[in-house]
Amino acid sequence: MLGIIGAMDVEVEKVKQAMKDVTVETIAAMDFYKGILEGKEAVVVRSGIGKVNAAICTQILADHYHVDAVINTGIAGSLKNEINIGDVVLSTDVVHHDMDATGFGYPAGQIPQMKEFSFSADEGLRNLAFTCCQEVNPEVGIHVGRVVSGDQFISDRVKKNWIAETFGGFCTEMEGAAIGQAASLNSIPFLIIRAISDKADDSANMDYSEFEAKAVKHSVNLILAMVKQY
Repeated sequence: MLGIIGAMDVEVEKVKQAMKDVTVETIAAMDFYKGILEGKEAVVVRSGIGKVNAAICTQILADHYHVDAVINTGIAGSLKNEINIGDVVLSTDVVHHDMDATGFGYPAGQIPQMKEFSFSADEGLRNLAFTCCQEVNPEVGIHVGRVVSGDQFISDRVKKNWIAETFGGFCTEMEGAAIGQAASLNSIPFLIIRAISDKADDSANMDYSEFEAKAVKHSVNLILAMVKQY
């Protein structure tokens, strides 16, 4: 069974509408929609925004639904000039850009007392996503690279440049690293999919609302195609 997470209603609503034989269970104030999606068993849930919500949601998918894999769909800010609004980023790995224990000698982003600096996404899911995205979103650029996360909406060019230079991230958002960490600790394959809604700089507030709908459409197309071929 697949677990599919989106942070906001807009990111999962159309996926939920495509489900059949749905039962809904509320756990930790989150509504988990279990049913059949494109012929496959799946659980679709809105986690809420931020890393704590995302981690709790992933743990529930592991403990309560025993999912075989987790796919997180959503929108993000680009960290590279060549990654444009509307493009899609598929995660190689995820890092917490707001983890800072540098005072104890750890590099920025490193969680103290954990051997991992980043959490690796599943190659099979990523390859499937790449193929499906080429088929259903032929007009968008597809990028494969690191997704960085923090409990911050990045809309400042200086902060964006620091994150990009420090972590080598392709895009920045607020849930992926928490989902990746929780999935990894439970030995569950995961993939973070991000459609770019803004450039994470001084234009981010303006770009976000204008391009959110387009970004979500690309994500939904991709998720449905992936589930069908999973």
